[in-house]
Amino acid sequence: MKTSTLLQIDSSPLGDASLSRALSREFVKQWREANAGGEVVTRDLNAIPIPAIDGGWIGAVFTPEEARTAAQREGLALSDRFLAELDAADEYVFGVPMHNFGVPAVLKLWIDQIVRAGKTFAYVDGVPTGLLKNKKATVLIASGGVYRGGTAMASFDFVEPYLRTILGFVGVTEVRVLAAGGAAAVAYGKVDRESFLRPHFETIQGWFQPALA
Repeated sequence: MKTSTLLQIDSSPLGDASLSRALSREFVKQWREANAGGEVVTRDLNAIPIPAIDGGWIGAVFTPEEARTAAQREGLALSDRFLAELDAADEYVFGVPMHNFGVPAVLKLWIDQIVRAGKTFAYVDGVPTGLLKNKKATVLIASGGVYRGGTAMASFDFVEPYLRTILGFVGVTEVRVLAAGGAAAVAYGKVDRESFLRPHFETIQGWFQPALA
């Protein structure tokens, strides 16, 4: 029987001080307990340099695989590695801090590496079709302000809608989001870290509790 694989993708540059990483760690902890024998693959987007795509990269992508030069294959090696991780996993969890109302630069660089025609999407009769089938994702967002629907700053949130759009475009339509807003209070010492994280940890834990009959 095939065991499940979770791909953990973190994008905060703050290491252990990161709130979004604390959320993803709690998710992984609960996931491991609920998926005995399951495998967790971690991808820290700050651990390796991710180049911006350039003309050479685009040219390589649109060159048939059998015709690519050694340099083109080398230029796509990191992208291919990221794609292999996505293909192998059944589920994804993203730890995402909001940076200037959007996703961190390293996450955008990763996205540019994995949104590839013929790999994660294709046009079928002129309609874009995602190729990452039967996958699901959880997005854990930490933001300094509060941007949930109905708040004065809701229109400034370009993280959740963007990630839902990108994930849906590549075929991942089962997406769950936890938005931990108000993290600035922790940075300014108005709320301690544990108190801020507690209700969000409880939400994550609740996702893994058996439903009551």
